[in-house]
Amino acid sequence: MEITIAEFTMDHYEAAIALWKATPGVGVSSADEPAAIRFYLERNPGMSFVALAEGRLIGTILCGHDGRRGYIHHVAVHPDYRRQGIATQLGDRALASLKAVGIGKCHLFIFPQNQTGITFWESIGWDLREDVRIMSKFMEVDDGSSC
Repeated sequence: MEITIAEFTMDHYEAAIALWKATPGVGVSSADEPAAIRFYLERNPGMSFVALAEGRLIGTILCGHDGRRGYIHHVAVHPDYRRQGIATQLGDRALASLKAVGIGKCHLFIFPQNQTGITFWESIGWDLREDVRIMSKFMEVDDGSSC
């Protein structure tokens, strides 16, 4: 079966959100509502990707940057298609998109209890950082939501 990597568009949203909700280790929040994902994709064109098998969405990666560093979110591959190099292909495409705009360092968001994900990313050359922590502040935006 041929796997195709394509740019993530809003046409993929419904299948993507279903995959994220079904994937342990992927947290879904108001930041994943359609308007927020549309904004993210528009702000970071050509950086997020999907994996398709016979037209069916089987994997995702969201990627963007702030002008200095890249950020990866929501890497997910359907269980029936894991261990076939799909997440690696998605990651390679995302990193290539960052390099193309001069971004030389990327951070990946992963829950500390997602040992499967941590093991995978370490196996392909990512370093688990113990020297930094992330802090967040939730702010209400004009539409009444918080991301």
